[in-house]
Amino acid sequence: MEILFVEYPKCSTCQKAKKWLLEREVAFVDRNIKEDRPSAEEIKAWHQKSGLDIKRFFNTSGVVYKEMKLKDRLPQLTLEEKYQLLATDGMLVKRPLLITEQGAFPGFREEEWESMIKR
Repeated sequence: MEILFVEYPKCSTCQKAKKWLLEREVAFVDRNIKEDRPSAEEIKAWHQKSGLDIKRFFNTSGVVYKEMKLKDRLPQLTLEEKYQLLATDGMLVKRPLLITEQGAFPGFREEEWESMIKR
């Protein structure tokens, strides 16, 4: 399986994560989340693969999240509704996202990414 790196190129954390991958010579497929947003099915698969709470997949510091007042709305939504909501706008999704054979991880944490890339 190829490593998938889902990013928003203007995001400084995404830029840092991409540099980190390139410095380690990790081969990956790059995907711009704004131009090619994930489908609800992809988000569901990534969420299941991650073993994390679905809230970790939301960009809680983002403008769209705040404008939609999702902090208050999310608890009332079903898991399927959350997948659908994440699929409506790439800016709602926590990024960067690293998808590997070992799992899926939203956000950039070096120590966790290190364990997710095969050398």
